[in-house]
Amino acid sequence: MSGRAALRAGLGLLAGGQVVLGLWILLLPQLFWKWPWVSHLPPYNEHLLQDFGGASLALAVVLCAAVATMERRLVLTALVAYLVSALAHLLFHARHLEPLSAASAAGFLALLGAAVLLPAVLVWLAADGTAFREPGSAGTGRRPE
Repeated sequence: MSGRAALRAGLGLLAGGQVVLGLWILLLPQLFWKWPWVSHLPPYNEHLLQDFGGASLALAVVLCAAVATMERRLVLTALVAYLVSALAHLLFHARHLEPLSAASAAGFLALLGAAVLLPAVLVWLAADGTAFREPGSAGTGRRPE
């Protein structure tokens, strides 16, 4: 798989996850709240959940635009935005594990860690620009369309 294809697939995975998360929270906030890794932080606040769902969909729009255009600056911006959000999410939950069992906390932190690791790897892949060059255009100075 080429760097460009891997980058596009990773962006698509992140975008899809944000679409699912955002729609779940917006359409079924109480069902989302019942998820054990969420409900251990009461009280339920529909307004904050709706805002979070909307923000997740907004991030999905930016990620989808990056997938569609594969324009380097947009791809990097989308990935860094996702990374900032994922890192803040991980740090918050790492400080609030008390009600969870050790196994549940470990699984949750592994999931949140992967949500930081994937965009970090994709930023690294996108950073040098190789994934944005057309095959055979190395050193020609040509930019992909």
